[in-house]
Amino acid sequence: MADVLPYKPRTGEIPTDPGVYRFRDANGRVLYVGKAKNLRQRLSNYFAPLRTLHERTRRMVTTAASVEWTVVPTDVDSLQLEYMWIKEFDPPFNVKYRDDKSYPFMAVTLGDEAPRVLVTRNRRIPGARYFGPYPKVWAVHETIDLMIKAFPIRTCSDASYKRAMQTGRPCFPGQIGKCGGPCSMTVTIEEHRAMVDDFVAFMAGGDERFTRELTKRMLAASAAMDYETAAKYRDKLSAIEAVLGKSALVLPADEDADLFGIAEDELAAAVQHFVIRGGRVRGVRALTIEKEIDITSAELVEQVLQQAYGEAQDVPRRILVPTLPDDAAELEQWLRERRGRKVEIAVAHRGQRADLMRTATLNAQQALIRHKTRRTSDYVARTQALTDLQEALGMDEAPLRIECFDISHLGGTNVVASMVVFEDGLPRKDQYRTFGIAETTDDTDSMYQVLRRRLAYLDRPEVEEAIDPTTSDVVGEDVGEAGVRRKPRFAYPPQLLLVDGGKPQVEAAARALRDAGHTEIAVCGIAKRLEEVWLPGDDFPVILPRTSEALYLLQRLRDEAHRFAITHQRKKRKKDITTVLAEVPGLGASRIKVLLKHFGSVTALRAAEPGEIQQVQGIGPVLAENIHTHLSTR
Repeated sequence: MADVLPYKPRTGEIPTDPGVYRFRDANGRVLYVGKAKNLRQRLSNYFAPLRTLHERTRRMVTTAASVEWTVVPTDVDSLQLEYMWIKEFDPPFNVKYRDDKSYPFMAVTLGDEAPRVLVTRNRRIPGARYFGPYPKVWAVHETIDLMIKAFPIRTCSDASYKRAMQTGRPCFPGQIGKCGGPCSMTVTIEEHRAMVDDFVAFMAGGDERFTRELTKRMLAASAAMDYETAAKYRDKLSAIEAVLGKSALVLPADEDADLFGIAEDELAAAVQHFVIRGGRVRGVRALTIEKEIDITSAELVEQVLQQAYGEAQDVPRRILVPTLPDDAAELEQWLRERRGRKVEIAVAHRGQRADLMRTATLNAQQALIRHKTRRTSDYVARTQALTDLQEALGMDEAPLRIECFDISHLGGTNVVASMVVFEDGLPRKDQYRTFGIAETTDDTDSMYQVLRRRLAYLDRPEVEEAIDPTTSDVVGEDVGEAGVRRKPRFAYPPQLLLVDGGKPQVEAAARALRDAGHTEIAVCGIAKRLEEVWLPGDDFPVILPRTSEALYLLQRLRDEAHRFAITHQRKKRKKDITTVLAEVPGLGASRIKVLLKHFGSVTALRAAEPGEIQQVQGIGPVLAENIHTHLSTR
């Protein structure tokens, strides 16, 4: 592969102005759209030596056959043009948004003669004002049922409304008190429009004004002894308070904001968009993003905001994000033009906003896990993943049983390893295993030791195997009385061994297979930084496509092995700490807990003098001396 791209423009040809650029393939298809404050500086990054580029960026520029750019007057114009071109061309190397279509919205059809409120998933109703999205359909219906008690606006269909207006007979919802539009023959079109305006204003965050106004009217009617009218205001007030009670106050009552929680890895990201009006969460929107080009967190936030507000009707006063975009000032100006007033983009550092950001981020992390799990748990996706793996790794058959190994340690000490098992693309948690490694030189030596110990099971006869409960190798749950395993689990050979790591770890695994005499088992490794797949003996990695089901399966295996190893290491470390301190005469569980809370770790406790230990509540001079002596000799 040539290190210089044939279509690379001369440096002097590229202007230093702000603008938008497009990479095209040989057929003229737009592959990627980006913007820059300085086109020359930005494009020079793509035409650096290919070996220095991120793998996915390198794949894009080598697929492209030309690059072109358009100069614009300001950075704000480049934002707008970039958004328009991404919408127009749908470039494959730009991030892909997968909006969760399962979320319903509440819509008010302001473009109608007599607007109505309805539940819909259609975001393209002409002239409609949307609220939400809501997590469940029943939540929208419940909100509408409560709201029309306070603001009795139309809920009937257009056909029912037209028929009622022609015949002079109220629609069926109007007959049972569920529709308050003109078709119910109780209000005029003008009076109904005023109620609709109040409904929209309330849903947009004006709840405090309506609560105060209704309370004032109720008290005034009561003072005038018009108890029937006062009762009506009381019922409306109760309905409003019921709606507000469904949504807790998470920010100050006068706060209107949108908050974005984001969780990401190398290939995908999940976004949780909290819509906050009047200090309350009025809706939650979920987005899943698939990344192709390597982008920073700040660039991801910028593109999320462009997607969220490119065609938005409702831009709030404040937008809270986890990381401030590089072009925050230009984005604020771009959003100001849409809102007509000032817009602030900020990072939530402390207080209620930071607490809410943590909640949104946690939801995004769970959504990202669900997104990856859903792909590996789907039968069609699993079948495709195993087939893709077979082809990519040059295997004779699909790897129906895959075992993944990960090494975990704490600064080179307390080294443990994990083995997770997937069969037919699904985890077999009853066959997970952890290994304790007493002595090792590095990660490759640890990997070699663990695989030799695992492969030794393949050569044992298929008889019941006794389990030593004190062993450092922890097995699954199918163990009978007296520590006898009912069935030899690890006598079944895997078709594929996966290790967490790059070329050194893969070579160590291949050496273990050769020394054990099991070269019929395939082996590969996945390197986390670039998600590269390494095979033994190869100088270059296998690059699986970003959308490959096989890559998602390997990621899931790697992440599960890492999680299992970390969990075991923490349990082992906690047990080791307790065991060391429990050997001190007179030191019980409660005092151990107090000591660890005071010093934070055994290392800090070991470095403490007897006088410092004695300062802990419940520790006398004799016991403090015993603790110091015992830890000094360990």
